[in-house]
Amino acid sequence: MLSVSRKIEMEIRITSERTRRGGWRLMPSLVVMASAAVLAQGPRQPDWARLEDETMRHFQAVLRLDTSNPPGNEVAVTDYLKQVLEKEGIPVQIFAREPNRPNLVARLNGNGKKQPILFMGHTDVVTVDPKKWTFPPFSATRDGGYVYGRGSLDDKPHVVAGLMLLLELKRLNVPLDRDVIFLAESGEEGTTSVGIDFMVKEHIADIRAEYCFAEGGNVTRVGGKVKFASIQAMEKVPRPIELTAAGPSGHASVPLKGNAIVHLSAALAALGAWRVPIRLNATTREYFTRMAAISTGAEAERYRAVLTPDSRAAAAADDYFLEHEPRYASMLRTSLSPTIMQGGYRVNVIPSEAKATVDVRMVPEEDPAQFLETVRKVINDPAVSVRYAPRADRPIAAAAQLDSEAFRTIETFVAKDYDTVTLPIMGTGATDMAQVRSTGPQCYGIGPAADFEDGPKGYGAHSDQERILETELHRFVRFAWDVLVGMARAK
Repeated sequence: MLSVSRKIEMEIRITSERTRRGGWRLMPSLVVMASAAVLAQGPRQPDWARLEDETMRHFQAVLRLDTSNPPGNEVAVTDYLKQVLEKEGIPVQIFAREPNRPNLVARLNGNGKKQPILFMGHTDVVTVDPKKWTFPPFSATRDGGYVYGRGSLDDKPHVVAGLMLLLELKRLNVPLDRDVIFLAESGEEGTTSVGIDFMVKEHIADIRAEYCFAEGGNVTRVGGKVKFASIQAMEKVPRPIELTAAGPSGHASVPLKGNAIVHLSAALAALGAWRVPIRLNATTREYFTRMAAISTGAEAERYRAVLTPDSRAAAAADDYFLEHEPRYASMLRTSLSPTIMQGGYRVNVIPSEAKATVDVRMVPEEDPAQFLETVRKVINDPAVSVRYAPRADRPIAAAAQLDSEAFRTIETFVAKDYDTVTLPIMGTGATDMAQVRSTGPQCYGIGPAADFEDGPKGYGAHSDQERILETELHRFVRFAWDVLVGMARAK
């Protein structure tokens, strides 16, 4: 005889399949009923009110540890985590390619009926300009319901969520069908050789799992209200391009037609004016389909329009996105952004060479060789050479499945914890899930809720300042618990 939760799950899947052809629609009452049934059959829940003080104490502690990369110095965080975990009787392993940049792995063993599940968070942060911060960037100041600090969004919420997850699983002695693995990794912000590359190449047996969860997703709030949850199922591939313009050198008092800087500027202008064709995949098509379903009026029409890429309506929607929602325009295609220019050394000398670097983020389906040749044709200048710039290779991995146990569980608890819909996305940036996906696991990017308005105000990840709502930190920890326990607990 089917359990209540199993019956509801089947009903949700049947309803979803019946409505898919006519446009995706969420059945919130069914999803909430399913999550309630799952929780009713699950283990005792943590006392979340009691845990908020402990969570905040750990969160502030790791935020106050300056792990700016470079140089990293992530050992400060791994030492802290190791002390907390081992005090609770949770075994810890430390793996380090460089002594001050270790990775921490902690594991709670299940009964082996199912394969392990991996939860990841990186311990390094990007560098800061302290003069631009209202509060010191490593003070973890609490003010007005926010916690301010570098890493408060990227990525120490995941580090603390992983810590609290293991602590409560151990304290409540939750029976598990899967091992639950927590990886606190170093070097995500540009030096993956000491972090995830090292772990995947030399210690994959210690983190091998069927599913993994890490950064890359988020919950969007608009006007203080949750609008939707974005779950990263795949990501673009960084492939920077270097342009080199050559020309005659001479005294700047005598202008030269072949000026290398002029040629380079024209090449960059040509790339800036070029609109790379829209290229949808299963993930982005599902994203814009679901966005259309939860939107109204002209907004919904734009999302529907890009599902037919060659139409006039798609071109108009694309133009709108580029001006008003550039991340959507980036999700639709391989993107190019000129980021670095080099040329000249004296005001009165025309240089013989000028260089520029273009940050290219490819959709995984793009053919790199063909794309480079197309870039050459767009520039159309024999004085400008075009090649891929050196960069650490990132593997191209298949997208995570949207009909998996993990994605269905995410949808269930997004509805329970955030009362909203789940949208699968292709990340325009890069995460360490790319390396893990290349070894086989289905990986999904999740993240805490943030206000849409915070980005333009300069409070986002990698911004001049960074902050997180205290309430959303605690809700993210509960959500991570619900998802992992929903998948790992013994049935």
